[in-house]
Amino acid sequence: MTDITPIIEAVFALVGVVITAVIIPYIRSHTTAQQRAELNAWVKIAVSAAEQLYKGSGRGNEKKAYVLEWLNKHGVTMDETKLDALIEAAVHELNSGVFAAA
Repeated sequence: MTDITPIIEAVFALVGVVITAVIIPYIRSHTTAQQRAELNAWVKIAVSAAEQLYKGSGRGNEKKAYVLEWLNKHGVTMDETKLDALIEAAVHELNSGVFAAA
């Protein structure tokens, strides 16, 4: 069996580069620092909640649907592509231990 771990790590690294180089500067240019902090906090709360509710691997679609629904219920509206990038960044932070799930 082939070990695909290096491929998965490379994909996560690439996603991180895209988020850092493209998405984050765009969001910064269209929001205030306080708005960005609040948006990141809401996304992290939703991602942490989804991780607690839908434990186990292979449930990414359920988790993402929950996060999007939760954010929508709490009035967080944003371009879907940018919101997806923020969610992926929060998931990456959670998985790498940058912030802990609630």
